[in-house]
Amino acid sequence: MAKKEEKEELLESAEVLQEKFVGLEHWVEENPRAVMGILGALLLVVGGWFGYSYYQDTQEDQAQKEMFQAVRYFESYIDAGSDSLKLALEGDGNNLGFLDVIDEFGSTPAANLANYYVGVIYLKQGKFKPARLYLEDFSADDQLVQARAYSLIGDTYMEEKDFANAAVYYGKASKYNPNKDFTPAYMIKEGLAYEKQGKNKEAVEVYNELISAFADAPEASSAKKYKARLE
Repeated sequence: MAKKEEKEELLESAEVLQEKFVGLEHWVEENPRAVMGILGALLLVVGGWFGYSYYQDTQEDQAQKEMFQAVRYFESYIDAGSDSLKLALEGDGNNLGFLDVIDEFGSTPAANLANYYVGVIYLKQGKFKPARLYLEDFSADDQLVQARAYSLIGDTYMEEKDFANAAVYYGKASKYNPNKDFTPAYMIKEGLAYEKQGKNKEAVEVYNELISAFADAPEASSAKKYKARLE
């Protein structure tokens, strides 16, 4: 009995669907302009998406080419001095600087990276608030550079003697994808920022965590010394 009812339901459902398809075909025949409008809108959406993707790819390629010389100037800072940083920042008249790349290619990954470079340059120039603003506009998913950016923001606050915010950003740096090569240095900075605030308990907790998690790191010895000084 149940199978019979189920069979009847399937037949009824098929009939209902057939009626709907027939009705749809009739509507299409009666409304050709509406159908063309819907198809046109879909083509615009799909075409627009592919067009935007292509535009983004070409913009990124162009941004990387334009930024190449700025990176070269930045990397020559140690040998060439502050003049190379100015050229990296503002360009040389023939090649764009990092600020130009951000202005002209703002939605590209290259412009995002340019924010990091600008933040580093301003920090080296002692322009702490502008450095912080550009570093805050930078974001990355990698294991190293994002943590480095957090630490540099902490440095800007440390230079301004805003030790509370410095500790916050050093903490962000140390907790972002922890690793034995860089995290211990961020933790030392975090502990020192707490010490500057007179928060010795929090500083000792950071030093203890460093000693426990990164016992073989060179910074572990410093953490033991700083901890002993506070206890």
